[in-house]
Amino acid sequence: MYLTQLDERLWFPDPAQALAEPEGLLAIGGDLSPPRLLLAYRMGIFPWFDNSQPLLWWSPNPRAVLEPDRLHVSRSLAKLARRGRYRLSVNLAFDEVIHQCRAQREARQGTWITPAIEQAYCRLHRLGHAHSLEVWQDDTLVAGLYGIGLGQLFCGESMFNLVDNGAKLAMLALCRHFAAQGGRLIDCQLPNPHLMSLGVTAWPRDRFLRKLKELQQQPISVSCWQPGELTL
Repeated sequence: MYLTQLDERLWFPDPAQALAEPEGLLAIGGDLSPPRLLLAYRMGIFPWFDNSQPLLWWSPNPRAVLEPDRLHVSRSLAKLARRGRYRLSVNLAFDEVIHQCRAQREARQGTWITPAIEQAYCRLHRLGHAHSLEVWQDDTLVAGLYGIGLGQLFCGESMFNLVDNGAKLAMLALCRHFAAQGGRLIDCQLPNPHLMSLGVTAWPRDRFLRKLKELQQQPISVSCWQPGELTL
């Protein structure tokens, strides 16, 4: 296995060529143009790097995935959803959601959501490919998440949380809304204990890639990503 250096051509190597150490690193270089980003996601590849690194592309093995109806809903989260304390919406504040994700992670530990990443995904949102779920307290955005929609698959990227359980409420809203519109799988990229506690499982990369190939070809309801408020 070797690390591929990308150039101006629009292509990626087979994800099976990804390195075992560091796990899943596949390629370096290229750009963050919408066509390249969309090609990457359609192949099961995503960018992940920080300001001190060149542009790095990954396809890890195993892959963290969540079937929407298998989200673990704790008693406290279920109670919070029933109370209706917060308003929920889809695609009403994408730019603010990704900016808050970047700001919160920078404050804690550094982030892969560089200014270039933020700008690139905002472009994808304007083109109808990137989407956000928002949690509001009155008129203040207090939590949210964003990712890429590929048919019946949603590729989750990041989330932020300014109130207790806010990000989990956004995830619950995503799972219920996405499933109701025909969505079948959420890509969570890398397994970690927090995600596993929510019901995320780890699939071998080849299984994920087969399902990705299937689901991105399957249509979802046209109303899924239309901007507006949601109810649980």
